[in-house]
Amino acid sequence: MSSRCLSLLLCAIACFGADQRVLRVCADPNNMPFSNNRAEGFENRLAELVARELGARVEYTWFAPGRGYLRNSLNAELCDVVMGVPSALDTVAVTTPYYRSTYVFVSRHPGIQSLNDPRLKDMRIGVQMIAEDYVPPAYALANNGLSGNVVGYSSRAPERLVHAVSKGDVDVAVIWGPFGGYFATKGLEVRPVSPAMYQTIPFTYEMSMGVRKADSALKAELDRVIGGQCAAIQKLLDEYRVPREGKTTCESSQASPSAVLR
Repeated sequence: MSSRCLSLLLCAIACFGADQRVLRVCADPNNMPFSNNRAEGFENRLAELVARELGARVEYTWFAPGRGYLRNSLNAELCDVVMGVPSALDTVAVTTPYYRSTYVFVSRHPGIQSLNDPRLKDMRIGVQMIAEDYVPPAYALANNGLSGNVVGYSSRAPERLVHAVSKGDVDVAVIWGPFGGYFATKGLEVRPVSPAMYQTIPFTYEMSMGVRKADSALKAELDRVIGGQCAAIQKLLDEYRVPREGKTTCESSQASPSAVLR
């Protein structure tokens, strides 16, 4: 190939790349199984699936969650979409839900699934903490007189909580389902926490993608992708052992998973 032809080819490739649509995604650089900066999480792969359907490429802004996360990332226009936001969120526009997960018990003791299980009185119960506060199921445990049994673990290191069950540091863990399903090893049982709500506090949440409220066109595109690729999304969630509880709009034609998740 002549140097002139090669130059034209390289120019064409560069121009194509420059013209290709970009899907700008804000994601946590260290939050498996959701995402990391090596694009190994299921939200990374979901972003790639969406981008392919839109004829785009993914461009990340790495942004660790914290107070004001969406205000300082998505709503500050650092990106155009965030994967995996609660569907009930009202600070952004949310897509059709594509999965519903729940808090789970991870235990070495078969059959632990109820916050009212009398065996919990004699167990050390590992619970995730966000900042200085416990996750929602901890309030039900406290109301059952079990606050002295609770051991707090940072929500930024969920694998430590699950590994604490494996090592016997705690007897059972209460943890957000995707963390429990992903990090639980052989010999640990994963079951949805029941009841599914304590007073007005739910333990089960539908999850969507979030965009800015003004981005109605992008939201409509994402809704079409979710509807058209629902089966592929569920298969992806299965690969990462994400527990699902009940059916979302996306899953309405599919059977509910078994309550015993491992």
